[in-house]
Amino acid sequence: MLTCYLPHRSSTSGNVSSVSNLSLFDITYGRKVMLTVPMTLSIFPLAILAYNRTKYYFYAYYVLRTLIAMICEGSVQCLALAYVADNVPESRRASVFGVLSGIASSAFVCGNLSARFLSTASTFQVAAAMAVIALVYMRMFLPESTMESNICSKETETICLLEKAPKKGFQFFKTLPSLSDMLCLLKTSSTFLHAAIVSFFANVAQVGFEASLLYFLKAQFHFNKDQFADLMIISGIAGSISQLLLMPILAPAFGEEKLLSIGLFFSCLHMLLYSIAWSSWVPYASTLISILSIFAMPCLKSIASKQIGPNEQGKVQGCITGICSFANVVSPLIFSPLTALFLSQNAPFHFPGFGIACAAFALMLAFIQSLMIKPDNNVANCSVNDSNLAEP
Repeated sequence: MLTCYLPHRSSTSGNVSSVSNLSLFDITYGRKVMLTVPMTLSIFPLAILAYNRTKYYFYAYYVLRTLIAMICEGSVQCLALAYVADNVPESRRASVFGVLSGIASSAFVCGNLSARFLSTASTFQVAAAMAVIALVYMRMFLPESTMESNICSKETETICLLEKAPKKGFQFFKTLPSLSDMLCLLKTSSTFLHAAIVSFFANVAQVGFEASLLYFLKAQFHFNKDQFADLMIISGIAGSISQLLLMPILAPAFGEEKLLSIGLFFSCLHMLLYSIAWSSWVPYASTLISILSIFAMPCLKSIASKQIGPNEQGKVQGCITGICSFANVVSPLIFSPLTALFLSQNAPFHFPGFGIACAAFALMLAFIQSLMIKPDNNVANCSVNDSNLAEP
């Protein structure tokens, strides 16, 4: 919760296929079917703890949760964003992505409040039940979204990045993404490259901040779990208000490029205030800044979405999610030891919040990089033309 223009494109050779290899799953089955898989698998770990919470059941939960996360972590959010991009015009994507994130923030608040007032046994049972309800609701009410009507036209003046890339002579799994496809996205679009760099540093900073914050507050102000929960609830409420009410107004007025920079700047200020907190009320006041800092990720994903064609939405969101996941692995390896060092008696100098300040510095790098993203009206937008589809 504490929280995500037309570039120069190099001309490449190669035949233009009707769809790129990476989207064959979506074309064949549709995003609804693809969403069913991770949502179904996510029920099983929760069901284990809902049934029993003894030691061996917990081990079973932990192993199963880890295995499922290796396959499906982040896929629900990635597919949901791609589904929204299928059905929302480019001019409204930043606002709608923000609303989607705002709903997730509201759900986060509800989950935290439920955990505060429900018993431990009831918490896991409710969690499992809500996962089942989400799956049933999705299967019953979400319209299918196949990509057959969103294929690039031969006559479109814009470029679908991966479809114009040189074709590989051999690919072991034609329907699975590869590192070369990710590199193609990064090399072909300078805007996407800047967005990828911003997402990496922003997630390094955010995860580093979260890895340091609880230790810092406990050591400095003796915060307990209830106070930590209060901070998360305040942040979640501020994020919900920001994304559901403010972002639909500000995104059309400023544009997602400027709003991205605004969000990153206030995120940096938010972390700096935490790092120099001199009293226990400062974290509460600082948390309110998240009402402006939460803009960053929806704007970033909207910018990335506009750089590619309609049948590449899942790929570009997956690429951004993969970069964020890599940052999530790297960040704790850096910030956890750093925080432990400066909270110990062996610190090189007295600055207990130094780890959080370093996270703010990483976010400042993301902010500087975001200033290089320039708006352009000619974003990549493959025309939807059912009567004139590109031939394979």
